[in-house]
Amino acid sequence: MRITLKEIAKIVNGELVGDPGIVITGISGIKEAKEGDITFLANPKYFSLMKTTKASAIITSKEIEYTSKPIIRTDNPSLAFAKVVNLVAPPDTHHPKGIHPTAIIAQSAKLGKNVAVGAYTIIEEDVEIGDDSIIYGNCYIGYKTKIGKNCLIYPCVSIRERIEIGNRVIIHSGAVIGSDGFGFATVKGVREKIPQIGIVVIGDDVEIGANVTIDRARFDKTIIGKGTKIDNLVQIAHNVVTGENCIIVAQAGISGSTILGEGVILAGQAGVVGHIHIGEGAVVAAQAGVTKSVPPYTKVSGYPAKPHNVAKRVNACIQRLPQLYKRIKELEEEIERLKKYIKKDGKTKNDSE
Repeated sequence: MRITLKEIAKIVNGELVGDPGIVITGISGIKEAKEGDITFLANPKYFSLMKTTKASAIITSKEIEYTSKPIIRTDNPSLAFAKVVNLVAPPDTHHPKGIHPTAIIAQSAKLGKNVAVGAYTIIEEDVEIGDDSIIYGNCYIGYKTKIGKNCLIYPCVSIRERIEIGNRVIIHSGAVIGSDGFGFATVKGVREKIPQIGIVVIGDDVEIGANVTIDRARFDKTIIGKGTKIDNLVQIAHNVVTGENCIIVAQAGISGSTILGEGVILAGQAGVVGHIHIGEGAVVAAQAGVTKSVPPYTKVSGYPAKPHNVAKRVNACIQRLPQLYKRIKELEEEIERLKKYIKKDGKTKNDSE
């Protein structure tokens, strides 16, 4: 890689402050960067690293006015740096090519142009896979499942029967799409399984992390909206519907029939009960437990989840509990002393009469 700062600024549509002729030979994080590297900084808490990094240039936000190093100011430093990474990253030559001889593909399956299928993958009857999609080894694609164009499915993914997956979807290793929803009826103390005969529908441009489980609906559809990004180890129960462009972070769990509006963010380990609605643009903070519906464009945190400002005040009070407890004990002791004094004083007056 050899590219000038002037060329990079043009590619990312940024404002260059510094020598346009500096040649960049590598990319790296701001702490690990060395001379010749370009790095980026988007989080204000790391601004102090701009003074100590050995990088030759930094892609950063537009509010940065001065630094001793050349900078490229952009509206979105992370996105701009991603463009540079894509520019210099080697092509993905490791992806499977063609159909591996050990793959088992049903005769009725329909594969589009340039579809690749890795070793020991099983593709069942009446499956449809769109052009240029890549299925790594040891995957299972169930009966009548439909996968769109330009999808990338990594090793050991299980996609069960009748699932519908859009275009440009990425599914990471270990994910299970279309497992049975968790539904049982109690009959004379025995848990009887309720059939889960619905499907899962995944929209275009969705990314699903490693070991995510998305349950099929009981009757209708579990739906993951277009552009939604799901981190590793997330559980999505039957009949959940997410709007477009949601973000669901690692270890979050969504119970059955809950609906997420467009652009909702669930932070890590957030838990959501079933049959509620999380409004458009709402943010659920890490480890929050949501027990009732959340209005649009609201941030909630804590357990049970409450408006974030309220939760912060509650947490501040909790931090003071040891001091408050100590103060209450002191006041109780003082009250006991006063009681004894009043009782003693009352006896003295009675004796004198």
